[in-house]
Amino acid sequence: MTVPDNNLATLALTIKAWGRELGFAEIGIAGVDLSQEEAGLQAWLDAGHHGDMDYMASHGMKRARPDELVPGTLRIITARMNYLPQDAGDEWRDREERHARQAANATVSVYARGRDYHKVLRSRLQQLADRIRGEIGDFGYRVFTDSAPVMEVALAEKSGIGWRGKHTLLLNRDAGSMFFLGELFTDLPLPVDAPVTSHCGQCSACIDICPTQAILGPYRLDARRCISYLTIELKGSIPVELRPLIGNRIYGCDECQLVCPWNKFAQRSSLPDFDVRNGLDAATLAELFAWEEDEFNRRLEGSPIRRIGHERWLRNLAVGLGNALREVSADHPGQAAPLITALQTRATHPSDMVREHVAWALEQGRLQL
Repeated sequence: MTVPDNNLATLALTIKAWGRELGFAEIGIAGVDLSQEEAGLQAWLDAGHHGDMDYMASHGMKRARPDELVPGTLRIITARMNYLPQDAGDEWRDREERHARQAANATVSVYARGRDYHKVLRSRLQQLADRIRGEIGDFGYRVFTDSAPVMEVALAEKSGIGWRGKHTLLLNRDAGSMFFLGELFTDLPLPVDAPVTSHCGQCSACIDICPTQAILGPYRLDARRCISYLTIELKGSIPVELRPLIGNRIYGCDECQLVCPWNKFAQRSSLPDFDVRNGLDAATLAELFAWEEDEFNRRLEGSPIRRIGHERWLRNLAVGLGNALREVSADHPGQAAPLITALQTRATHPSDMVREHVAWALEQGRLQL
């Protein structure tokens, strides 16, 4: 579909307005040249910092070449969608920290407590594409939401939505980092937006706070040490030396975001999809550990958590229970009994991996005797 040049700027403004109507906080437009990202991507892969995420390397440099991934692509329409629950109060970061400080509580990353963002963003981006088609007729496009070899942060940065923080996540002056990203690859030669400047300055809070020291330095992340990778992407056993550092984080980790000064500006979602389900903002490790597989699947239908499966769910919870047991055995031994009882229910679990993590967890209590 050919759109006259004098109409493209108007179309771009219209697309941004439609995006806001569909629940996106911001829409940007980027070109396809990510050649400046190729050397860094290759060095990261060569260092093995992607761990078991083989898909990060399997597409070669297509990740940095959008027009090779989708031939004919001229522009990428980037979108961000806030995900803080609608009822998150002004002191939400303090509340998160208070909850996490209680060893027996289960800490789930804020983004994962509601509906699966893949489904929400994909649906809304498709609706955006449908509106464009209704305005100009058929055109070439493809929707992506963390589902293909796409350098989302680089494209969002290029489109002016924000800048890459030292923790490698995108930051926005008006919204911090508590948002999702999605893309619409298109053959429309829309006018592009200008990038914004970085505003991290000399701050190193995200680097300093990382429990596992996964952030090796500014803009350098070793995923193999990242708690989000360990609790979500890693399919096998969690390395023994990293288990004590995970604490009670059972799915993802928000430490580098909670400490970031820019997240005092984090915005609530305009959609109810990301409101908390199943009490995941206040659950204990023991109660979640008691979920059998059918309950896990039923409760977490439509949740991003379900994709790790019940076995890895129990693996993560066993590590959290072990860390809690070690802490309470030292300071509050009377609180150890319910943790031990919970772990013992899985001591003969059919999964070798679950049994191994449960055995490790039980040993953490004995270490304090």
